[in-house]
Amino acid sequence: MPLSFSARVLELTKRIPKGKVSTYGDIAKALGNPKAARAVGNALNKNPHPVTVPCHRVVRSGGAVGGYVSGKKEKIALLKSEGIKIKRGKVADFDNIRWIFRKR
Repeated sequence: MPLSFSARVLELTKRIPKGKVSTYGDIAKALGNPKAARAVGNALNKNPHPVTVPCHRVVRSGGAVGGYVSGKKEKIALLKSEGIKIKRGKVADFDNIRWIFRKR
């Protein structure tokens, strides 16, 4: 039985390495539906396993930190704990830190 969209979002999010970020749109595109960024956000908002599925590593397009179930301050703290610099609510050096999924 194929995985649901939400389950596929969570599985893909697990692949974002520590110290990297990806966008909601990047995940949607990797799943074959580039217009589903909002649906990716909804799936991550319901993430039942935030310890093993690092949804804090998913940011808005352009590197803006965006929301987080435990609050924006917590998301920023988690990103900083992984060595990611945040300036004015955005990931500094976003283009070099951005994780782009490769086809398997």
